[in-house]
Amino acid sequence: MAVSNGRECGRVTRLAAVLALLAIAATPAAQSARPTEASAGHTFETLPVRGQVSLISARNLNVVVQSGAQGLLVVDTMASGMTEQLLAAIRALGGSRAIRYVINTHADPEFVGGNLGIAAAGAQLVAGNFAGQVGQRAVEGVVPQAFVIAHENVLRSMSAPAGTRPAAPFGAWPTDTFFQNEKTMYFNGEGIQLVHVPAASTDGDVLVFFRSSDVIVAGDIYSTVAYPRIDVQHGGSVTGVIEGLNRLIDLAISEQFTEGGTRIVPGRGRISDEFDVVEYRDMVTIVRDRISAMTAKGMTLDQIKAARPTLDWEPRYGSTTGSWTTAMFVEAVYRSVRK
Repeated sequence: MAVSNGRECGRVTRLAAVLALLAIAATPAAQSARPTEASAGHTFETLPVRGQVSLISARNLNVVVQSGAQGLLVVDTMASGMTEQLLAAIRALGGSRAIRYVINTHADPEFVGGNLGIAAAGAQLVAGNFAGQVGQRAVEGVVPQAFVIAHENVLRSMSAPAGTRPAAPFGAWPTDTFFQNEKTMYFNGEGIQLVHVPAASTDGDVLVFFRSSDVIVAGDIYSTVAYPRIDVQHGGSVTGVIEGLNRLIDLAISEQFTEGGTRIVPGRGRISDEFDVVEYRDMVTIVRDRISAMTAKGMTLDQIKAARPTLDWEPRYGSTTGSWTTAMFVEAVYRSVRK
């Protein structure tokens, strides 16, 4: 009988351990560490970056979330059709903490498309009359949506139609803009620098530097899966991209031989370090110089495309389909060097 009781106790103990593990796996923290399949067919994955900063990634688009006692700060909001799944991933990561700030690195619709839904799901750290004077709707008894911070050129771009694309909804516009080279803020016990990079991917690009966590969000001037996107019509230029990459390298501090150290999150692709950005900067510089030399010789755009100035890096960054192809990159470089 004593042996039988011991076996029963052992079974109960093992069952309790299994139930405890299942309970842990059901918590938001555990869920955020593994990919989730979105209803729209996109797989969302949440990864820790460093310190208070985490990464939410889907379809090669990256969103960075800083989480702390004061709430959540979200950098970029993906495309509009991904908002519901992104918000679910943010809530799984931050629990009951409110979204206080949204920062836009630039005005590309794939990076600001979720502004309306993500900001509306947040709440501001303000009270009194000011809560109803921030330019956003304020329902009685409800604190207005989270602040949306960006360079003023992002507001100009989002508030005006461009070609066949209409202006963004008013609720998606930035509510807090700046025009200087840099804006600083302090949130969740951490200093945050917003560094404006003029005429890079667009005319409103910013680098977001979380100083205590030692993480920099690079936006669309840096990618590990494609050539940098250059919107010449909205003030972008290849030289501005190179200058932005140099600024990114200046801010980063490597652990040893330019590797390790500061974590750099591209707008698209994997988490990187300073060495990755140096290689990318060199690639863009060489392509710029090649196309500039061809242009000086009087070659046309079609002749330059046929010469394939990006040949060395096409296996890694090149594409003949999608929203940003090799030919589009070459044309953008050509038009910006001609300016």
